[in-house]
This record gives sequence, structure tokens and C-alpha cells, in this order.
Amino acid sequence: MHTVPACFGIIPARFESSRFPGKPLADINGFPMFWHVYERARKCPELHRVVLATDDDRIHKAARHHNVPVVMTATDHASGSDRVLEAAHKLKLPSEAVVVNIQGDEPLLEPAMLSQLIEPFQRQPIRVATLAREINAGDAQNPDIVKVVFSATGRALYFSRHPIPYPRGDEPVYFGHIGLYAFKLQALEEFVNLPPSRLEKTEKLEQLRLMGHDIDIRVILTEYETIGVDRPEDIDKVCRLINTTTADP
Repeated sequence: MHTVPACFGIIPARFESSRFPGKPLADINGFPMFWHVYERARKCPELHRVVLATDDDRIHKAARHHNVPVVMTATDHASGSDRVLEAAHKLKLPSEAVVVNIQGDEPLLEPAMLSQLIEPFQRQPIRVATLAREINAGDAQNPDIVKVVFSATGRALYFSRHPIPYPRGDEPVYFGHIGLYAFKLQALEEFVNLPPSRLEKTEKLEQLRLMGHDIDIRVILTEYETIGVDRPEDIDKVCRLINTTTADP
């Protein structure tokens, strides 16, 4: 009988960013960006707990001020996955737990997306899952949007910044990857300890490390679209969208 695992959300939030230093603290309608992500994530009913993981005293202090649970982590992590793993260990999560890596620059995160990501773990012995949504041919040409192809059962076959599949026959259907991941804790530990794969270094896509070492990724389709904050100029757009959403009846 399949045991339903406990699920935890961890939001990695580092201060340093080449395009937007201090991004987690960016003011959005009077609250730091990480607060908006946390408030949305904690509305996901499948998550037992949501915690911020940071390497910066300023973010840590702000989290405490806004009553956001926070864990201090090392400053030298190579990726958000490494930070999430350290936080999971500090929280002493059980080895069979599902750990959701929630991007800290998604203040418009839809809680239902997290439910969609977690739900298959409650039915099947999955180790890693992520989200994707159908995109148009124009977006498929954008290297900033990572594309994914997958099997009939949802097993990821490849991720690329290049448009995939290449059209030689029928008109292709493209799927854009959404960078939310759910890991069984043991799979996250294995992932972080593996060396970068050849394809990961070529495409600069961390998830290809899993595939390069024969760790399956389940792709879950969603109808929701996320709007991330990459640069300071994105803040005004997000503020307008949040105001529009909250103003709706």
C-alpha cells in the first residue's frame, strides 16, 4: 500500500543577484516580495509547512518582522536546490517527505499549482516532479523559456532552451517548463550530491543532471501561468496585477 508522504514547501531567498540585488526584499504594495510568495504558498492545503531559506541577515530580519518562518543557510550554495536541502536538514524533515522548491521571485504564484505538483505523490511512488504548460510557437523561440518534451505517461524526455520538438511533420505542440520542483527528500539529497552532467553544462539547465543520471522527472501539466520578477522594472507590472486581482469581486 502506498503511504501518503508529508509535504513541505521551502522558498530559497538569497540577497545577491546579478540582475536584481536584494530581490527578495523588493517592495510590493508595502510588503517584501518573499512575503507575497509565502502567503500564497501557505494557502496550498497539501503543504504541512512553508519556510523561507536565506543566507542574508537583512532577509532573515525582515522575515521575522513579518512572521514568516525562516531558516538561515550558508552563503556559498551553488543553486537554490542546495539551499533547499540544507534547510530541509535543519528542519529535520523525515526521509520520505516531499520537499517543494518554491521560487522566491513568483509573487503571483497560484496555490493550486502547488496542489497539482504534489497530488501525484499521494497516489504513486514518484521521486521528482515539475510543472509545464502549453505555449505558442512564438514563445517556443524564446531561449528564456525552457521547453520540455515528455512521454505519454508524463516522464520527461528532455529540456532545452531550443524549440523542441523540431517540426518535420505535423505541427508541433510546445510545452514551456515552469520552475517549480517537488522532490522526495532522498532524491533531493542524491541530486545535490551528483556531479553536473554533460548536458547540464551544455544547456545550463540544472534538471538535466537528474536525467543524465537516470533519475526520472514526472511532468505535470497546468493551465496556470506564472509571472516571475527578473529585473527591477518587473515590479510595477506585478503591483498592477496584484491590485487588479484583489480588486476583482
